[in-house]
Amino acid sequence: MTEIQIKEYCNKFRNASAEEVLGFFLHEYKGKIAFATSLGAEDQVLTHMISSLEPETKIFTLDTGRLFPETYELIDKTNSRYKFKMDVCFPNNREVEEMVKEKGINLFYKSVEDRKLCCHIRKINPLHRATNGIEIWVTGLRRDQSVTRQDETLIEKDENNHGMVKLNPLIDWSEGRVWDFIKKNNIPYNKLHDRGFPSIGCQPCTRAIEPGEDVRAGRWWWELPENKECGLHQR
Repeated sequence: MTEIQIKEYCNKFRNASAEEVLGFFLHEYKGKIAFATSLGAEDQVLTHMISSLEPETKIFTLDTGRLFPETYELIDKTNSRYKFKMDVCFPNNREVEEMVKEKGINLFYKSVEDRKLCCHIRKINPLHRATNGIEIWVTGLRRDQSVTRQDETLIEKDENNHGMVKLNPLIDWSEGRVWDFIKKNNIPYNKLHDRGFPSIGCQPCTRAIEPGEDVRAGRWWWELPENKECGLHQR
């Protein structure tokens, strides 16, 4: 997809609903589009929509090997609810073993560089394998999730991930709208959300937040705000 096409699509779907956007791209790019879900609230909304619109669409998640038990439980609940089995993609075991041998099991606490190395091996490399041959990947990004996501658009080329096109149908949704949709449709969600976790990633790198804190404050809380991306959505 060229930059001109991306601009044309952004204009075309400027006032379209998330369902309209998804419906078009899931049909138009069938077989070349996939949804990468982290099982967060936004991604559960998208799983619900995609299952209704094009249930054969590839849906996958990245299992870093260090997820919360509640996240694994939600994978089973989601598969059962929508009567499918999402693909679960794992990191290369040799890469993980070599990293741990050299850097230690909890290397991510030592420096931003080490944390990004861990994210790269456990998340980014598996993402590249999972999206081989895919032109568009659907994400649950919203602008008000983080200061690092304010410039995201509905459709954009992701040069950090081999020039794939990212489709962000919920880019303009508020957190309240996400939860209203979940409740209205009785969508299964991660129970950690009820315990103060607005954003949920790997267990050692995620904590609950205090009232008034930024929604991304619980991710890599020992780092500065501008570093709070794993690399999947780094601009």
